[in-house]
Amino acid sequence: MVTLIGAGCGTDATLTKEAQSALAQADIVIGARRLVEGLTLPSKARCVPANTAIEALDYITGTGKAQICVVYSGDSGFYSGAQTLLPLLEQKKISARVLPGISSIQAFAAALGQPWQSWRLVSAHGKNVDPVAEVCRGNAVCFLTDSKAGSPARLCAALNKAGLGDLPVAVGENLTLPNQRIITQPAKKIAVQRFAVLSLLLCPPAPVCPVPVLTDGCFLRGNVPMTKQEVRWVALAKLGITENDCCWDIGGGTGSVAIAMAHQAKAVWSVEHKPEALALMEENRTRLCAWKLHIVHGTAPEALDGLPKPDAVFVGGSGGHLAEILTAVHAANPAARVCVSAIALETLHAAQKTLNELGYEVEVCQLSVSRDKTVGELHLMQAQNPVFLITGAVPCDG
Repeated sequence: MVTLIGAGCGTDATLTKEAQSALAQADIVIGARRLVEGLTLPSKARCVPANTAIEALDYITGTGKAQICVVYSGDSGFYSGAQTLLPLLEQKKISARVLPGISSIQAFAAALGQPWQSWRLVSAHGKNVDPVAEVCRGNAVCFLTDSKAGSPARLCAALNKAGLGDLPVAVGENLTLPNQRIITQPAKKIAVQRFAVLSLLLCPPAPVCPVPVLTDGCFLRGNVPMTKQEVRWVALAKLGITENDCCWDIGGGTGSVAIAMAHQAKAVWSVEHKPEALALMEENRTRLCAWKLHIVHGTAPEALDGLPKPDAVFVGGSGGHLAEILTAVHAANPAARVCVSAIALETLHAAQKTLNELGYEVEVCQLSVSRDKTVGELHLMQAQNPVFLITGAVPCDG
């Protein structure tokens, strides 16, 4: 019989009675050296260090009928190696049972005196995690951290860079151990500190946009061109943006499209070169809580180099370089969905021609919008400039 044990935070105090009983009867205890050495084991038990499921399986298959315990930190069902070993044991027809443990999440919540049923749980341990996108999903987020890219400091540095440095976050370090430390400070202060490898980071949800619908009146305008609300709404619908998409907005202007994208997508990069537009976009970004928007000062297509691979791209301004921009988008991701806004027939023609040459399935629609205008006691409809939306997508059989 093999028993897979969630050893809690790695001390005798966080083992369940059932786990303690199983370990007391064990002939062999397998697990990470740090974890095994931190537990009180019977003198008869042989300790075998193993860091992978394959290492553990190789040893288990040669042990006959010994009572074997495999220990894992935390809970056996929460980012645990137990889930890798179990199917391997099943393939070998080796009987096994699983004993849950007290996870670091439970210990952290208890230390904070908070319930954790509504937290989003995210592992940043050895993974590339975007903390800004995570805190914009509407719930508090608890990160399992490491000492590198997923450290509390680096995660908080990313939050601070996005304008979320004042978020009150909490770090739990060395939970249940004698040197346990719980720190609650703004993210910008956590960003410059160092913490133990065994740490958790709890972040509240980011502030949300104060208005339910982004109408034109929500944006500061100045003398910068802006894609109007009806065009914006149709363009975003045609792009079909999802919460996992990375988006580009080329010719950002006031940021109206980019900000709307940022409320839907995982991340948005908006390229703009005019100083007045950049200042307006930054101010609109903060006012409308578009934390996932990254503003790029430059001119396309050159400024597109090095940006993350896009899933959806809106081109609202090209500066006469539309063909080069669309070619650069295609090179970055041939499967990206593209929407070009045009008011001139020449731009319409250039967009159609280039998208067709690049192998996209092209669709053109024209939007003609009229808005009411008061003249004395009368209300008249005043036509706005017609706008073409040229969309390109990979053919269904492509």
